[in-house]
Amino acid sequence: MTDLQHVHGMPGHLIRRCQQIAVALFLDECAGHNLTPVQFAVLCAIAAHPGVEQNALAGLVAIDRSTVGNVVSRLEGRALLVREPDPADRRLKRMRLTRSGEHLIAAARPAVERTQDRLLAPLDADERRIFVACLARIADVNNTASRAPLGPPAPISETSPA
Repeated sequence: MTDLQHVHGMPGHLIRRCQQIAVALFLDECAGHNLTPVQFAVLCAIAAHPGVEQNALAGLVAIDRSTVGNVVSRLEGRALLVREPDPADRRLKRMRLTRSGEHLIAAARPAVERTQDRLLAPLDADERRIFVACLARIADVNNTASRAPLGPPAPISETSPA
């Protein structure tokens, strides 16, 4: 076996390739929505946690703080979300979706589902379930090794807009 054949069989290399494929499929399916996978995840996280602040949002979608800042700025520029100061701590900005943001999630959801179906098409139903469960376990057990670990949302103060 050559060194390159060895590399092509390494789990990390295969995961990276699958990530590239997943993003390409997502961009193909969601082209009409002008949406990236990270933007979709951010919008979904805000929808699930209205009033979340930016650092907690980064933990909800497991991306670094600078990336989440850029994504939030772009989405705010497109009027898909708003940032409002927290009444208890004006340094914090609480986020919520606009109607346009809510509509975009709903409109994009079928395309996102098609992406997942296309990605997993080579697997039968049992293989899909096992594959996703294995990926989830790998991500969960190794979460702290990530530069942007998945984390729980910060509690939203009772005075913040939710």
